[in-house]
Amino acid sequence: MHDSEDNMKAKNGSSKKQQNIPDYDFSDGVRGKYAARFATGTNVVVLSPDVAEVFPDSVAVNEALRTLVRMSGKRVGIRTPRKKRAARHQE
Repeated sequence: MHDSEDNMKAKNGSSKKQQNIPDYDFSDGVRGKYAARFATGTNVVVLSPDVAEVFPDSVAVNEALRTLVRMSGKRVGIRTPRKKRAARHQE
């Protein structure tokens, strides 16, 4: 075996597993084709690491923020996805 062939082999013996992975052709793909649709109705907020340790998921963060808003005396409502709201108004 040549040195270049040694470099191509997986170190942990997983080369057989990699051969079973199908090849996909993304040459005709469009970058970001669905990005706008995905982002619609989404508001991403990055938490500081110390804050993220306290809140395990988005449900916990939202509940804490709703509690804070209620304590401030403002009104807060839980928003439902647009499809559900539209269906509810048609009933």
